[in-house]
Amino acid sequence: MKIKEITSFLETLAPLSLQENYDNAGLIVGSTDAEVSSVLICLDSTEVVIEEAIQKKCSLVITHHPIIFGGIKKLNGKNYVERVVIKAIQNNIAIYAAHTNLDNVHIGVNKMICEKLGLKKCKILSPKNNILRKLVTFCPVDKAEDVRHALFIAGAGNIGNYDECSFNAEGFGTFRGNLESKLFILFT
Repeated sequence: MKIKEITSFLETLAPLSLQENYDNAGLIVGSTDAEVSSVLICLDSTEVVIEEAIQKKCSLVITHHPIIFGGIKKLNGKNYVERVVIKAIQNNIAIYAAHTNLDNVHIGVNKMICEKLGLKKCKILSPKNNILRKLVTFCPVDKAEDVRHALFIAGAGNIGNYDECSFNAEGFGTFRGNLESKLFILFT
């Protein structure tokens, strides 16, 4: 399995669009095309965690808090953040963070805390606004299912507790090309 398959799944649960603007959720170290042997899950990717990942031969660490919040100007190992990043890279260990994006979903970290505390009727206090985007596309009717499927695979069509959401309509359109247009007509 590749890292991108795992991160794609995680992002269906907690989309990166839900992270706060100060956050750095997502794949922080590593390549999306790298193969995953095993995964270590933690709260913070510390030096001890990376050592454990090395010992257990894990190729991916999934952490709640990102190891890098701001820019790194040097990578010389003078602080723990730099040492963690260097050691992860040297040992082909990817680091993925699901932080405020996981905090901002109703099935995320805060839900688990509420359940442990026995709280009822919980909701996100400051839900993110304006995160949905409308995508309009046109295609031949016999290709519509293929286009929908490709869009869903790419992450489109998720609204709240639902996935694969779409609206489809058939219609007739008109167009007029200018002198630079290149008309393509498909005859069947």
